[in-house]
Parts: sequence; structure tokens; C-alpha cells
Amino acid sequence: MPRKTKIQLFEELAQIDENGCSRWVSVDEFVGEYQGLQLLNGAGWSRDDGPFGRKYIVERDKSRTPGNRTDAIRTVGFNTGDPFSSYIDPTIKRAIQSQRCVVLGTSNPEVDHKNGMKNEGRVMLNEDQRYEDFQPLSKAANDAKRQICIECRRTGVRYDAKQLGYPMSYYKGDATHNNEEDACEGCFWYDPIEFRSHLEEKK
Repeated sequence: MPRKTKIQLFEELAQIDENGCSRWVSVDEFVGEYQGLQLLNGAGWSRDDGPFGRKYIVERDKSRTPGNRTDAIRTVGFNTGDPFSSYIDPTIKRAIQSQRCVVLGTSNPEVDHKNGMKNEGRVMLNEDQRYEDFQPLSKAANDAKRQICIECRRTGVRYDAKQLGYPMSYYKGDATHNNEEDACEGCFWYDPIEFRSHLEEKK
């Protein structure tokens, strides 16, 4: 049997799905048969300009230990050459990470792009990014939103907040979306705080 490449090893370990998305994989898991994935020199096999980065959109967590060492890696889709990126202004990122998850109230959140379509040029092309373009979500909440957004893009039907027990589905718009920049606005996952502020309208 041919020896597996490092990309194949990571795909197996991370359980990358049909959308090119994986769970967070800690570098502590690079042991045993996956020992070859250890990042001994920078990003190594996972570099953005290497075969792995050309195949997948890669996110790295460097917040768990001091310094600039990568602590965990995940993929969030296939790299199709789209000019949009997942870059977040470092100042905004630090400010968001100091907050608590807007869904679960837990600390040490991930930084979430509110626009799950990720089609907003000003934000995704890193032009004049604003604090209010992002929100703090726990890993669990962010993973849930990511899967919900994938389904929304696939079906053209937005998430119904009544599934969470809320008395309304959306605070703006209806079940369908048009894939435009404002398609996410009104959905619970776009901005849970804003969504809850509109509950008074339903009383």
C-alpha cells in the first residue's frame, strides 16, 4: 500500500467533510501514525503557499500558549482561488477574544464573521474592517453556526430561530435569501444580541 502523504494523514485525522471543513486538531494529536504532521519548522506541510494551503482554506489557533506557535489547525472550506479571505484585523481580533460568547456566555471565544455568506467585499477583502463586523462565539457555537451556514448556502433557506424556542424566526427578511451582502441580516446566527433585542416587538 502506498505511503500516505501528510495531507492525506491530516485529512484522515481531522475528518475533513465534503465541504472541506474539519474540526480543530490540536498539535498534541500529532503522535503515533500521525507523528509526521508535527510542525518542527514554522507551518511546515500546512503552509498557505504549499499544496495543503492551495487545497484548503486553513485557520490556525495560536492563542493557547505564549508566543507565535501554532497550537491547533482546522480547515474551513476548499481554496477555490476566491480573493476573499478569513483575515481579521489583529486589533479587532484581540478585542473580540476578550469578550464572552454571545450565545453561551463562555470565555476564550473564537472570532466569528457575522456574515456567514462571507461575501461582503469590504470585510472579506480587508478594506476598513470594523469591530461590529465580528462577534465572539465559543468553539461549540461557532462550529454549529458554520454547519448551519453551509446548509443555508446549499438550500437557499435561512435558519429558523423558532427551532431554538424563540417566538420569531427572523427580525428582518424571511426564510429565503438572495445571496447578496445583506442576506444574513435578520438571522439569529448573524447577530444573536441584535436578534434578542427585537423580541420585544413580538410581545
